[in-house]
Amino acid sequence: MTSPTPARAKPPRPTPPKLVDIARWLFILSAALGMVRFVVELADREMLIRELRAQQPTLSQDELDAAATGGIVFGLLIGVGMVLVYTVLANRMAAGQNWARIVLTVIAAGGIFLGVVRLVAAVSGFAAAFGLVVSGVDLAFGVVTMLIDATAVALVYQTSVSRYFRSVRSVRHLPPPVANGL
Repeated sequence: MTSPTPARAKPPRPTPPKLVDIARWLFILSAALGMVRFVVELADREMLIRELRAQQPTLSQDELDAAATGGIVFGLLIGVGMVLVYTVLANRMAAGQNWARIVLTVIAAGGIFLGVVRLVAAVSGFAAAFGLVVSGVDLAFGVVTMLIDATAVALVYQTSVSRYFRSVRSVRHLPPPVANGL
């Protein structure tokens, strides 16, 4: 009688470096600040109603109130969803999944680019020329989130962190067991 083949022991997963852990929390913080920024914008109900009235002048006050409330609720759901997506991606990145690091980098780079464009448009007066009002609070949140995103991206591409992602990949891709179990 033959004994069952012993299971191949997987090597232990490498622990994430401190920089990856810091970057994870920075990405989550950036998403949370983005949600706070969004909530601050949504809190200006009068501005929302003015915008709705400008776009749909035929709506009654009750319809405007309902549309504003619906927009606020929908906005809050989107904000919570974005924080959850960032959290899942940041945790996957911390677990060594390189695709999550790349997705977070692309999202952060897009946010940084749009933030710089918004900042330049507000400071140069270009936004005001087109009737867009950008508040100082909005710009402050934008600058802070851009700095947090840039710091997090810089941290996840340090040499020691890149070695971590390579080592996790090598642990995950073990050679398959041979047919006779040896």
